[in-house]
Amino acid sequence: MISITTSGKPVIMVMLDTLMDKPLQMALKEETLPAFTYFMEHGKYYANVVAPFPTMSVNVESTLLTGQYSDQHRIPALTWYSKKENRIINYGTHVFDQIKLGLSKCLRDTLYRLNNEHLNTKVKTIHEELYEQGKKSASINPLVNRGNVPHQLTIPGLIRYFVPIKKRIDTRSATKYTYGCLSRLNPNGKYSGIWHKYGFNNKFAAQEFTHLVSNQDVPDFSLIYLPDHDKNVHKHGPMDTKGIKDMDENLQTILDSFPTWEEALDQHIWILIGDNGQSGIKDDRRQAFVDLKELLQPLKVTKLSRGVRKEDQVVIANNLRSCFIYSLDIDKLPLTEIVEKLKRDERLDLISWKVEEWIHVASGGKRESFQFKEGGNVKDEFDQFWEVRGEYSVLDLTLTENRITFGDYPDALKRIHSTLHSHEGDFIVISAKPGYELRGEVTPSHAGGASHGGFHKNDSSVPMLVAGTETKPDYFRMVDLKEWILKLTK
Repeated sequence: MISITTSGKPVIMVMLDTLMDKPLQMALKEETLPAFTYFMEHGKYYANVVAPFPTMSVNVESTLLTGQYSDQHRIPALTWYSKKENRIINYGTHVFDQIKLGLSKCLRDTLYRLNNEHLNTKVKTIHEELYEQGKKSASINPLVNRGNVPHQLTIPGLIRYFVPIKKRIDTRSATKYTYGCLSRLNPNGKYSGIWHKYGFNNKFAAQEFTHLVSNQDVPDFSLIYLPDHDKNVHKHGPMDTKGIKDMDENLQTILDSFPTWEEALDQHIWILIGDNGQSGIKDDRRQAFVDLKELLQPLKVTKLSRGVRKEDQVVIANNLRSCFIYSLDIDKLPLTEIVEKLKRDERLDLISWKVEEWIHVASGGKRESFQFKEGGNVKDEFDQFWEVRGEYSVLDLTLTENRITFGDYPDALKRIHSTLHSHEGDFIVISAKPGYELRGEVTPSHAGGASHGGFHKNDSSVPMLVAGTETKPDYFRMVDLKEWILKLTK
């Protein structure tokens, strides 16, 4: 349990998409960043907070809000295969993926089912717990936002012209709720049309929060999501700083909405945090992309546009640098047969599957393997206990006197274990080494740029800036922040 002295000051958390330590440090030296500099001078900086795996937005947000990994919150990644529904679920890898799967289904999954059906009702979000305590919260643009307060999403006419979907969708979220222009706080807000991603952008999010400040209506907890830097890094690589400058400008807008910056920090607790990192992708497309369909030949892989058919053997759910690969008939196609095909490619750093309570781990191009399960007498850096056997180097682990320390894969054992228990089905989870990306049927490629979703620390470590409190969470993992935040609001 966390033992801290609390202040009861409102907590303002800004999730900064793809904020990473090295480019931020470079930008602070080379650029003028008034807001980041001010927070650095008046707060504490933690360079490496561990994100959940796969490092995709909905999994990260679900883990942050519930304080649980995906074995409990049940949102495996941005795309996954539902055995119960016998279909691929996609919350937004790319519009062409969604067109093939059916836009109406994908929009319904994203706008309604994600929060109201797929996110496990047996775990509570920060918004739900604060509401039960008689407190208020705000959710401004995160995809995952479940709460207790009824709201309506209004679908723009242009979307409804092309997609058969209801004009209004009932949902439940935080007390104050913004979801682009589909649900907004400021009736006079701008930047909400199609050319501004219907409000899913930095300016609109900052504008919505400043509306609360102007009306002296800042709740006990606010989560504000600034998404725009992601696309810059995807295109230009991990060290791109253009998006960091833009984030700083929007942070300035937020700070300027208070009487003074000093008052903003004095009367509130601020948490600025990235959601995931990204790994640079090689320029040469032939080297950069791992073609999974080619690697799995001659197995019959489900085509997105046709859905799962009787003759199909394998489903691929691609999350950029990680992927779920499902056997549709485990008796005829055991996972080990798929594993042997995958191990031929040296660009894969993680190939993992479960056999009863044991987790098996292999790596492309290597004979060695590693196995582990919960329990045992080996303790890791986060005071979790395991039984282990095999070659530790597969996961870059160091074992000294029954104590595990992590190398390139932070919190490796718990993150793999939770991923393989996140949903039903017989599947393998894989991840590509830095420099490489997994080729999907349509999902966009980022040769010469960067990508995420992977297991490596490049994708998994994010910075956090905290101002207004001397406290800190027990561990620097996304999964540990909920308990700390709830303590701060008391």
